[in-house]
Amino acid sequence: MSEQMPVVFVSHGAPDALLKAPDAVACWGEIGRLVPEPAAILVVSAHWEARQPTVSLSGSPETIHDFSGFSPELYRMHYRAPGAPALAERVASLLATAGLTADRNASRGLDHGAWVPLSAMYPQANVPVIQLSLVQNAGPASHFELGRLLAPLREEGVLIVGSGAITHNFAWLDWTAPADKVPFPQAEVFSNWVAERLAAQDISALLAYRSAPYGAESHPGEEHFMPFFVALGAAKSNIPQRCRPRFSYGALSMDAYIWRD
Repeated sequence: MSEQMPVVFVSHGAPDALLKAPDAVACWGEIGRLVPEPAAILVVSAHWEARQPTVSLSGSPETIHDFSGFSPELYRMHYRAPGAPALAERVASLLATAGLTADRNASRGLDHGAWVPLSAMYPQANVPVIQLSLVQNAGPASHFELGRLLAPLREEGVLIVGSGAITHNFAWLDWTAPADKVPFPQAEVFSNWVAERLAAQDISALLAYRSAPYGAESHPGEEHFMPFFVALGAAKSNIPQRCRPRFSYGALSMDAYIWRD
């Protein structure tokens, strides 16, 4: 493929985003229309961590309902995209060039960090999908480097999608918030700081995000921000386009980014 595929990061929000975050759903749908049709999709989701990078090998990945306490409608949703075992092996070979051994998981399905946004991006579920895990206790720099190793996939028609959150502090959330609630100030400050640093291509500052205004508070745990760094690494020097839906539950930034040539 002569055209280099974009790279995408989405804040996937709460599991019920498909039901309660119409702005985000519209954003994901628009991203799906902007991206050239991929040969396959590689998702790095905040909801899969392992001791070392692990790829999913299933040819028919199941829809994982990895949550509880939400609407029964969510549990009836299924995303029946085919898998891509050959792509999984290709990912493992790319990591091996840097001395990283990738595990294989033959039964892993698609967690909600993958199937929720993909349901809006590619509702026909006709593009093969695999997942690559995060690495437990590895920080931004390690995941950025992981993204750099995956970058050659862009020349092979593969869409790399990081799915996590720009802000993810449950103590800030208002589960009864109306859609037009004014965002929690600290969450908005950090969300805008990320956008500003991306526009300035200030990779060093982003990697040190915990020193940014409300950076550490936005992520009491780091796992939901690590997919962002995988996408950032795979994007190389591209400057992204920001999609800016309303905040979900008052404090979940739903920002998405697409890096294109």
